[in-house]
Amino acid sequence: MIIHHATYVISSPKLEDCPKGDRPEYAFIGRSNVGKSSLINLLTGMKQLAKISATPGKTQLINHFSIQSKSSEQSKLEQWFLVDLPGYGFAKVSASQRKGWEKMIDGYIRGRENLLNLFVLVDARHTPQEIDLKFINRLGEWKIPFAIVFTKSDKETQKVVSANVKAFGDALKKWWVELPPIFITSAEKRTGGKHILGMIHEMNQTYKSAHSKVQS
Repeated sequence: MIIHHATYVISSPKLEDCPKGDRPEYAFIGRSNVGKSSLINLLTGMKQLAKISATPGKTQLINHFSIQSKSSEQSKLEQWFLVDLPGYGFAKVSASQRKGWEKMIDGYIRGRENLLNLFVLVDARHTPQEIDLKFINRLGEWKIPFAIVFTKSDKETQKVVSANVKAFGDALKKWWVELPPIFITSAEKRTGGKHILGMIHEMNQTYKSAHSKVQS
């Protein structure tokens, strides 16, 4: 699948302010400074679509982008939303602001009916972090479909990255019988993005098929 057009739509402080959920939607979230903006720009092929900042916690709202894409077997463009969510973790904000972010994120994740998948970003340079494991287990409790995306794989050797990915999977197996889809990416080397887009394309087709049956 190739993205032909990507445009910023709106930044919303709460679920109720988000655009009408009339198309499939995919959101991206992770700890602050995990490389979320870089990954979004890699996927869309637009270097400045999501603003990259050296300051953790820069993204503070629910950011919607309208995407038009097409695969080789398609004659028409398919439309969907890509959503950039605030990071969680060590952003230097007040306790009250942090709670506000958590309420906003939880409300969106649990209440957005057209959200087909949440991509949880994890830094491939590190061993499993408790904050990531806790967040993923919450998604399980809420029955939210998700995938794990390991970022910055170019910043460490393949041996270290492979060991960290395996350790993360082993840690999840304490609670999970089956692991979610896992992707390993590098925005610097532009790797892994095609596999994520392939998953999104497949889910778009399933969404389209299900809704066409409802309408008929």
